[in-house]
Amino acid sequence: MASLGDLERAVMDRLWSAEGPLAAAELRDGLADRGLALTTVHTVLSRLEQKGFVVHDDARPRRFRARGTREDHAAELMHEVLGQSGDRQAVLARFVGGVDPDEARLLRELLAAAGPDDAPR
Repeated sequence: MASLGDLERAVMDRLWSAEGPLAAAELRDGLADRGLALTTVHTVLSRLEQKGFVVHDDARPRRFRARGTREDHAAELMHEVLGQSGDRQAVLARFVGGVDPDEARLLRELLAAAGPDDAPR
């Protein structure tokens, strides 16, 4: 999975939190504090589309939406990092050792609900 730069992340944050697809002008207006030109927003959207993060419709103006959720992206990043590890068990042990008790309880519940047949191979 491709990583996101600062501006790409800001655009994706807007798309992830939007009620529906957004036009580039709406994204620019939502990021007014950054003083972006509309062409810059279009460039960022094109890059995000090439990376597989966004899709657009054929209306005029085009409206963009996130291909997946913020949670999908975070989970893919976690899988990518784990896959690049030389010692998956050590990485998982460090991760689990750093979660608070509520997160540990939630992990136990999610693992129990997934069952042994749902485990990735």
